[in-house]
Amino acid sequence: MKPDWDTLETEYKDSQSVLIADVDCTAGGEPLCKKHGVSGYPTIKTFAPHSDEGDAYEGGRDLAAMRTHAESLGPSCGLDNKDLCSADDLAKLEKYAAMSPERRTAKLTKLKNAIAKKEHEHEKLQKSLSARYEASNSRVEKLKEEYQPKIKMMTAATPKPA
Repeated sequence: MKPDWDTLETEYKDSQSVLIADVDCTAGGEPLCKKHGVSGYPTIKTFAPHSDEGDAYEGGRDLAAMRTHAESLGPSCGLDNKDLCSADDLAKLEKYAAMSPERRTAKLTKLKNAIAKKEHEHEKLQKSLSARYEASNSRVEKLKEEYQPKIKMMTAATPKPA
């Protein structure tokens, strides 16, 4: 993936709207990676202009897929680009822009907390399912250990066809 990433970075080096960069999370970039929740490598994140919230990129890791994704980036609906908004998005944008910064921050916090709560519930479920799977797997392995000698003897006791 690294050679393809480097190629993409070179292709976009003069872009005014898209920055392709990499950060070494094991060295000087560690604080930045922690800030953005990067824990697995390689992780690709997309950031909208003036946003500190990155979106995880889950697409292909080959040059063609990453190039297609990069081509979709750039200016989007926002206060600086109202012409890029649909009528519905423009109405929402103006409604949110009219809110006090405190109210907007409170609403953002509430939404993020709701997501965090569901993620926590999801992780709890995953741990529970993993524990159940491991217990079941243990029972299967124990059964195999118990039955394997019998299977071996029964197989040995079966006459071979003439």
